[in-house]
Amino acid sequence: MPRSLHELLTAHRLTPAQRRIASYLLERPRDAAALTSAELAEHAQVSQPSVTRFVALLGFDGYGDFRRYLRTATPEPVAARGGNKFQAAIDADLRNLAVLRALLADDTRLRKLAARLMASTPLLVAGYRVSAAQAASFAYLATKIHPDVRLLTDAGSVFGDQLRHAHRAGARTLVLLALPRYPRESAAALDQARDLGLHTLLITDRPVTALTPRADDVLSAPVATASVFDSHAAVVSLTVALVEAMADAAGASARQRLEGFEDYAAQHDLFLRE
Repeated sequence: MPRSLHELLTAHRLTPAQRRIASYLLERPRDAAALTSAELAEHAQVSQPSVTRFVALLGFDGYGDFRRYLRTATPEPVAARGGNKFQAAIDADLRNLAVLRALLADDTRLRKLAARLMASTPLLVAGYRVSAAQAASFAYLATKIHPDVRLLTDAGSVFGDQLRHAHRAGARTLVLLALPRYPRESAAALDQARDLGLHTLLITDRPVTALTPRADDVLSAPVATASVFDSHAAVVSLTVALVEAMADAAGASARQRLEGFEDYAAQHDLFLRE
């Protein structure tokens, strides 16, 4: 099975011109498959040599080879179903989930990243503004299988203090969730983490954004914009898949932690009876 466009793009550090090409490809993959290299350059507002270098960077033998790849690797869109605006918003989420499902057909990279997260003790998780809720949800689930997950909710100098304390305690990885609109605090957090030598995993909506050059690794799932406020349904599914992969990487220790929590919950009657 050919690697997805998402995987190809996140495997390379792109120049600003290459990010413009990548953004166009991600937004209009089916349109791009019908374009010549000169037409793609015009639509992405870059030079034709930039397209040639971009295609070579991704490992293709010329633009013709790359265009054939686009024709075969782009998932079929989910057909619109009509209905009212609320149903249309659900349809948008379904399309995004279909894209995510295709991206996860090869789970090698997801599992590799999950193993890296399990190897970082403590594991740091951060997110700001609208992304804070997704960061908190991911951290809550990860705590069930990881011995020390620390959710960092402050920005600026306080974040720097927390980051340094965690690094001295053994932290090796920061997971940052950053969804549109991207807060400036997110960029600062990635920069501070990298300055300390921490590995950074960015979970976001696209593999190429203003933040991705600052991260060591990127996982992305599309965000639906059909409503007044964005829907992060696919991002939630991605984070749950990542926690599942972390549990697989942890093996018996994850099962023991989960069983221990269930015993604790029963002993203290934490939840209402169904």
